[in-house]
Amino acid sequence: MSANTMAMPESNAAARYARSVTLSKKSEWQIDRDLMQGRTFDFSRKFLPDALSRVDRLTFLSEQEARLLSQIQGRTYAYIFGLVERFISAKMLDQGRAHAFDDQFALEALVRFSVEEIKHQELFRRMESMIDPHLPSGYRQVADPNDVARAVLAASTWSVLALTCHIELFVQAHYAETIGPREELCPLFRDVFKFHWKDESRHVVLDEIEWKAEHAKLSPAERDQAVNDLIGLIAAVDGILQAQAAADADYFIRSVSRPFTTEEATEIKASVLAAYRWQYIISGVQQPHFAKLLSDMTTAAQMMQIQSALRSIMHA
Repeated sequence: MSANTMAMPESNAAARYARSVTLSKKSEWQIDRDLMQGRTFDFSRKFLPDALSRVDRLTFLSEQEARLLSQIQGRTYAYIFGLVERFISAKMLDQGRAHAFDDQFALEALVRFSVEEIKHQELFRRMESMIDPHLPSGYRQVADPNDVARAVLAASTWSVLALTCHIELFVQAHYAETIGPREELCPLFRDVFKFHWKDESRHVVLDEIEWKAEHAKLSPAERDQAVNDLIGLIAAVDGILQAQAAADADYFIRSVSRPFTTEEATEIKASVLAAYRWQYIISGVQQPHFAKLLSDMTTAAQMMQIQSALRSIMHA
């Protein structure tokens, strides 16, 4: 189906909104009652699996050093999710307003979506407060969530929904393929992203509905601008990742008791950046469902434009 004609039948969308509401009610969970349950993080274990952190590629690290770098990356993993969910929750509230006098299941589904994203933000703030006393001082978050949200929400709705769908698709893949199966990881860290995954697996259905509906409204010129906005958002995400990777690598190097050679320090910095780009950009772009959605909603020329913008990130 061409990029200019694709739309979802209204009856199908209505059924999916209604199903989302039902599933949200059935699977509703609370941070303390269902997830935390008085537990703490186990700092004798890694937080992120090697498939995401890539610490196993730094063969000169000791077991203790590799574990620390995994925990630093896990801390940032939670921080970045809390950051992006600030703009996602705000955007979905905006999307819900459009259904206020229309499909009440759509309104409720999107309001529930927003509330669940706000809960995730609280969870990730809680994680930060629990992790901070146990890791060396000097950790730094490079971007303010409110500043990022304001900048993202200034872009076109199509581009914001595309970025949101991308994020929530790779959330599912990360947990199902790499975090969930790794029983050697910190149990509470795994469970945090298990509960997160449960919600996001519903959210991505709504992302797709809203993205397709927005696409159907736009003129060819507006779609061109939306693609430009998406490219700009990806570049902005990459800028945050570059800054956070540099901060985390420096923090790790300062926190280890032994000195690293210049070559080792360079390799650590490159590895952390590559890991963050994999986690937050490349793993989502390579998700087959996202690739299909994007292809369906862009022309060949627009896809070439996006691929060109991604090339420097994917081949760095």
